[in-house]
Order: sequence, then structure tokens, then C-alpha cells
Amino acid sequence: MPLHVLPAPAPALRTVLAALGSPTAVSEARTPALRSVQGPVSAELPLPVYVLDRIAPTGATPLTRLTGWRFLIRSGDRAVAAADTMLTPDGWAFSHFFEGPYLDSTERALRQAESMGSPFQPRLLSVPELYMLTLWLHRDPEADAAAGTPQPSDVLVPLAPAPPGIAAHRPHRVTELLPLLTLRLAPARLLDSPAA
Repeated sequence: MPLHVLPAPAPALRTVLAALGSPTAVSEARTPALRSVQGPVSAELPLPVYVLDRIAPTGATPLTRLTGWRFLIRSGDRAVAAADTMLTPDGWAFSHFFEGPYLDSTERALRQAESMGSPFQPRLLSVPELYMLTLWLHRDPEADAAAGTPQPSDVLVPLAPAPPGIAAHRPHRVTELLPLLTLRLAPARLLDSPAA
């Protein structure tokens, strides 16, 4: 079944298209592949980007928040960069272009998700404390992309590079991966807490 990629908010897409049309924004980007492209580029596959703020070890709902939208920037049949937008008090704004391992890993995970045979809405879920990014496959393909938390039946696919001990590109149900992340985060949180 195809993934159900929802359209990004129109202002977010407009800011990316404006940045792509700006010679200054492109030339100042730390993306040699984007700077060297000859010919047209397009912004495709918009994915909402969420940050995981809290994992509750007791099985409570994890706390997430929408922080932006990511677009793959294509030249011909290949992605040469990605563009992130962010929500500001004035609305959606272009953040930056980038390239690197998450670009290829995202494309690989999306192809992998397409072959799973279930309808999903793709999102990205960042776990900053572990320097980890996952493709979040939300089971409700019609859900509002700007809201929600990982549900027990949702699937998370860690992108490469994944933290040590977590296999990249291995799909996990939320109920399987979040407890593992809780264990990984607990020692760091204990070290950060004040002495009793």
C-alpha cells in the first residue's frame, strides 16, 4: 500500500521554494551537492518533524511536539539535499538546507515502509538526547499531520546512523522501541538529577 504523505502547510512550502530560488540561500548552504546541481530542483515528500520530549516508563503516553516540516530536494531522480522549516510566532519559516547520512537513510526507510503492505502516514520523530532520528509510521493515514503522539500500533524505523545497540532500518512497534529508549535515557537522567 502506498504511504499517505500529507501536503505540508502552504506557507512552509513557499518558504522552501523561495530559498531554492535564492542564489544567496543556496550558495551559503553547507550542501555541496545542492550548490553543484545544474538544472531544476524540486521540493518533494514533505514530512512533519516531531521531537520526543518525554518517554514515560510507566506506559503513559509519550510527549511529542511538532517542530517543523522536512522536504527532500530532488534533482532528476535523486535527492541532493533536504530543507527544514520551523514554526515561528509569525508562521512557518525556512530554517536550513542540509545533506548527509539521514538523507539516504530517510529515502531507504520510506522505500522499506512502502513494501510493508499497510497504510501509514510517514512522519519523522527525533530523540535529541540520543542523537536519534526515526521514520514514524503512523497507523492512521488520514490523521492531522500537525498533531498526535506515537500510538502503540505505530511503527518506528530508526534511521542510520542509529545509536549504539539500536539497529538502523529495523522496524519496531512503538511499544517495543520506547521502553528500550527509556532504559537508554534513564542513566543520563539519573546523572543529571541533583543529589538527594
